[in-house]
Amino acid sequence: MILVSQPNYNIAVLPGDGIGPEVTSAAVAVLDALQSSGPGFSLSYSEHSVGAGEFLKSGNPLPDEAFEACRASHAVLLGAMGLPGVRWPDGREMTPQIDLRERLDLYAGPRPIYLYSADDSPLRGYQPGEIDFVIVRENTEGLFSARGSVQPEDRLSASDVLHLTRKGCERICRYAFEEAMRRRKKCSLVDKANVLPTMVFFREIFDEVAKDFPEVATEHIYVDAAALFLVQRPQSFDVLVTENMFGDILSDLAAGLVGGMGMAPSGDIGTDCAVFQPSHGTAPDIAGQGKANPVGTILSAALMLDWLGEKEAANRIQKAVKMALSNPAHRTPDMGGQESTGSLTKKIIANL
Repeated sequence: MILVSQPNYNIAVLPGDGIGPEVTSAAVAVLDALQSSGPGFSLSYSEHSVGAGEFLKSGNPLPDEAFEACRASHAVLLGAMGLPGVRWPDGREMTPQIDLRERLDLYAGPRPIYLYSADDSPLRGYQPGEIDFVIVRENTEGLFSARGSVQPEDRLSASDVLHLTRKGCERICRYAFEEAMRRRKKCSLVDKANVLPTMVFFREIFDEVAKDFPEVATEHIYVDAAALFLVQRPQSFDVLVTENMFGDILSDLAAGLVGGMGMAPSGDIGTDCAVFQPSHGTAPDIAGQGKANPVGTILSAALMLDWLGEKEAANRIQKAVKMALSNPAHRTPDMGGQESTGSLTKKIIANL
């Protein structure tokens, strides 16, 4: 008899700052509970200090050892990074999560949005599952690529350059179309092609890539109109692909449609490496109080398993979250409930 060993995945865990350690611990607890049922694989973790707190200790928010551990791992699970009062001399916050995207070329930023309960949305009349789309954010170019630019010393002006390349646009569009093929076969480009030459360029490449996916319906939407339509008719969207800054802004608006930032998972995906994290920030005002919503991080862990090829295990986590949230009382304070981070996590684990 031939014995086939089960795969073991090495996961770099970066708890980060603020509520990051709390929500990361919740996600790891769910992953550990899943492993106890024998899913056919195992996970091993290595934890590393990265973020504003690490900068205050060592002077480097992303130490070389932590970066190399991320690069060598099968995947990275990240909590949240940065603190408002910890900034570079030029006034910018510490953002090692963006450094990871750029240095590891994690070009695709999928951000799934799903409504679990009608009570969670500020919009009237939407039932569970009726809001269900993915924003695919280009992660390595766009307006964010100017964040390290040197500004005039006289402080009489400042400028940022929105930079796009054919390679960058083509691969993010292709990623979005492939995602649409796995879903409901619709892909919407969000741009500002009526004003910006870069967006005309992006649209041209989107249309070129679309020819390789004749089954996918397409549309072009200006970013200001997209903000309106996300509120007016969110059920009409399946996959939206857009530039870095536009994706950053619209993903926050979209999270608000389904309960807030604590409900929004995300991935930062490259060819050989990927980081998974909630879309929310560090929320230092509630750090250490057990109030943080762990759902976004737990769902990010499910995205991680899916990316690793463990789709059945990922589906189990997603179903457990859905079952736990089917009771409107199972909500943390950010959503008007009384559940603590730990108690909601235990309810999700009970449904695995």
